[in-house]
Amino acid sequence: MTERRDYRSAGVDLDAADAALDGIRASVAATYDDRVLAGLGAFGGLFDASGLPDRPVLIGTVDGVGTKTRVAAATGRWDGIGTDLVHHCVNDLLVQGGRPLFFLDYLASARLEPETVVRVVRSVADACRGVGMPLLGGETAEMPGVYADGELDVVGAAIGVAARDRIVDGSAVTEGDRILGLASGGLQTNGYSLARAVLDGAYDAPMPDGRSVADHLLEPHRSFLPAVAPLLDAGLVRGAAHVTGGGLPGNLPRVLPDGLGATIHGGWEEPAIFGRIREAGRVPEEEMRRAFNLGVGFVLIVAEAEVARVRATCPEPLIDVGRVVAGAGVRWA
Repeated sequence: MTERRDYRSAGVDLDAADAALDGIRASVAATYDDRVLAGLGAFGGLFDASGLPDRPVLIGTVDGVGTKTRVAAATGRWDGIGTDLVHHCVNDLLVQGGRPLFFLDYLASARLEPETVVRVVRSVADACRGVGMPLLGGETAEMPGVYADGELDVVGAAIGVAARDRIVDGSAVTEGDRILGLASGGLQTNGYSLARAVLDGAYDAPMPDGRSVADHLLEPHRSFLPAVAPLLDAGLVRGAAHVTGGGLPGNLPRVLPDGLGATIHGGWEEPAIFGRIREAGRVPEEEMRRAFNLGVGFVLIVAEAEVARVRATCPEPLIDVGRVVAGAGVRWA
């Protein structure tokens, strides 16, 4: 006689999914404003797009937080993962001059742990409120056999907008322009596979500042919106890059016109975690530069004549990163 089966015996717990939904409902609703016509629970979120700038251009971006989730799982520290997700996507919008409109998230695992889901989504919601956009909708998926037990995949998508005549695409960049940077504070959301290979099992080890390796690895991915928005408003940005996977060598060329490259001065103060990774793994410098941001999370390309005004307009200090030069590629001076 065939054994009677149900969804739970197949590995999917609908009660756990309902518990997670109940736990995030209030946090998600707290991100809503008058622009949200339908949100959590609807088959699709509805967003009132009136009031957009003249000749609006929508900008869409989607990303995850990579294997930073493995560090969160190993330490039980999930509360910042949603912040990382939102800020990564918002920074990608900023590169092209975009401002965030709304956000969607996706969480998947072999087995949903309602408490973990609630902690992650609450941090997503908190970050969305911080940048002024609603968490319009999302999805949680329990997929045994696809994901390994104990793992959680986190993905987010942001939709933003820019006026067509204010899009930043790098086309105005010329030889001699200056490259200025904003400090990352840590790894942000990239390079964790290498960092874990080097530091796995040593997350409790102390760093020189008294914090642990885990504290440094889980340093939140910054939102550069407060620093970059005034510069965009003033029309001072010719090009920009979010320094994610690939580091400066992989991301700067994406916003430089053909025939132009960059010379990097170096010399800024790196967060201590990069030195720990470099030393513990005997990682070559070229590989460090390709895998990590090394302390520069976002770069701005501005006219030489505007540097003083840029520094005066930006609400935080800017790092002197380098200069745009003739010839393709990124090289260190």
